[in-house]
Amino acid sequence: MNVSKMGEAGVFSKMESSRWSLQGMTALVTGGTKGLGHAIVEELAGFGAVVHTCSRTETELNNCLLEWKAKGFRVTGSVCDVSDQTQRENLLNTVSSEFNGKLNILINNVGVSTSKSVTDYTAEDVSFLTSTNFGLKH
Repeated sequence: MNVSKMGEAGVFSKMESSRWSLQGMTALVTGGTKGLGHAIVEELAGFGAVVHTCSRTETELNNCLLEWKAKGFRVTGSVCDVSDQTQRENLLNTVSSEFNGKLNILINNVGVSTSKSVTDYTAEDVSFLTSTNFGLKH
């Protein structure tokens, strides 16, 4: 039996749901309103995790939150530019408060890159890349 047939018959989804559960788990997914981050939020929430995500764009975030609520997912969100240390700290305080200090899963989905030769990087380039991708302040 191929996987698509199993899925159509409900066998695969029954096996999957009994095997994988994230009930009682909490998750933070940065950049969860688009692309891979959006898919990760849906997968985690679909398996029962309570998820918090962030986006730089309030409108996008609110649209996604409405979509997830309609699907019955437990997802909250914050507007946050993770390249900004103050906003990262606010995000962490929000998540800590919402999850009573318990964070089981962290997906740092946000990342940036530049197309330059290493010798062309300025101090500002390095600072921006490290603060966004690793949460480090220079």
